[in-house]
Parts: sequence; C-alpha cells; structure tokens
Amino acid sequence: MTRLVASLGMYDHPTQQPANDRIWSAIVRILRIRGIEGVPDVLDRGRHVHDLWRDPNLVFGQACGYPLIADDSLALQVIALPIYNMPGFTSSDATHASVLVARANDGRRSLVDYRDTRAAINDPQSNTGMNLFRATLAPIAETNVFFASVVQTGSHRASVAATAAGDVDIAAIDAVTYATLVRHEPDLTAPLRIVARSPASPTLPFVTSAETSIETIVALQHALQQVMTDPRLTDDRAMLGLAGIVTANADTLAPIRALERTAIRFGYPDLR
Repeated sequence: MTRLVASLGMYDHPTQQPANDRIWSAIVRILRIRGIEGVPDVLDRGRHVHDLWRDPNLVFGQACGYPLIADDSLALQVIALPIYNMPGFTSSDATHASVLVARANDGRRSLVDYRDTRAAINDPQSNTGMNLFRATLAPIAETNVFFASVVQTGSHRASVAATAAGDVDIAAIDAVTYATLVRHEPDLTAPLRIVARSPASPTLPFVTSAETSIETIVALQHALQQVMTDPRLTDDRAMLGLAGIVTANADTLAPIRALERTAIRFGYPDLR
C-alpha cells in the first residue's frame, strides 16, 4: 500500500501548528471512514512545501496559486479554496490580497514615494509576495523599473523582519500571514504600517497530486466541508482564520493569470 503524505505548511505559524494538527486528524478520520487507504496520521513538516508539491504521493496540501499557473511542471489538482476571516482581514468569499508594508516612521506618504527604494519579496513565484506586488505597482510604475533593488528573503516573515529592521523599505505580505504575525508576534510588526493593499485574487488553494483519484478528491472535499462545520473544531478554525471553503478546480485561478497579463500590458512585466 502506498504511503501518502500531507502538508498544511503555508499557514503553519508555531502557534497554529496544534490547530492544523487537529484539523488534519479530523480529516484523516473522515477519509478512513470513506475507505481511503494510506492516509498519514501526521502532517509532513520535515520537507519544504515546494518539495512536497512535487511528491506524487501528496494526498493533501496547500499551494501558492501563482506557481500553479506559471509552472507547467507542477502536477497538482486544485480541490478547494479556503475562505478566511481574521482580525484585520476579512473576506466574504475565497479571495485575499497582499498588504504592502513599510516602516511607520520612514517619512513617505504614498506608494509612489517608494520609487527608487529597496523592496523585498519572499519568492519570485509567490502570488502574494511578487505577483500581487507587481499588479499593485504596474499602474504607477511608468517604466519597467520601479525599485533601486529587490531582494529575495525566502519567507513572508523574513520580509517583514527585513522591513522592520531597515534592511529594505517595502514588502508585499500575504494578508492572512500578516494578520497572524500581528496577532502572535506584535513586536515584529509594531514598527510597520500598511502603505497599500493589492488587488484581490483567489486564496491559496487546497491541492492534491495529479496522481490522486477522483474518488479520493471527492472524499477530501467532503472531509473539508465537514471540518468547516464541526463544532469541536471551532477554536481551531478561529486560530487559523478559517471561515469556510468552496470547491474549486484549476480554472478558479484564472484571475491570477489576468493580474499578470495586466501588469505586462502596463509595461511592467517583472517586479524590479
């Protein structure tokens, strides 16, 4: 029997890990009742999410939407989009955005004032860290170069820390991640202010390997619907900001591609 793997590594702040574990345990119970074999007892936190996305045994995970539309070698199926509701960030549908943050005392007043400054991105293929950042700047960029420099930090938290420390001047942070940091690491975000918000795009989809059968996908969608209404998981959903899900497929991510194409039409194809 193939041993499957699962991950919830996109929103897995240390304070959120017990909630993710309980959510996953509930999903496991439902999958096993429905006869799905090989489901792992625990989430895989030993590998980077990028590696897990490429594992043909990935039964359940969460992925950034931009790689799914930009990287043809990424063989994943979209099964659902989460709806988030957190302090400082609420959504009535399965969309979210980025917040563009800078130091509160840097003296700049508007987004255009950050021309020729230093920017941070977590990853060149991040929707919230790069694609939505680019989409926000494209209408005001005027040329194909906006910043003096752009550095890659490796994570949204690292981009927040670099901005707060003065190593860079501005960064685009996933709104769900930023709400989590404000809540659980207020000292880290205290020096910052939100300069602008990006256009909305679909939330980070729940995914499974291209190898996963339709029967397992249906079972996963059923399990997700169940855990979103289970009263025993109310506190865990609140910790994660989960308010619900909508079933979805790859076509649901089309707005992400549209934002990329709009930036290109503005003459700002790359964030720089």
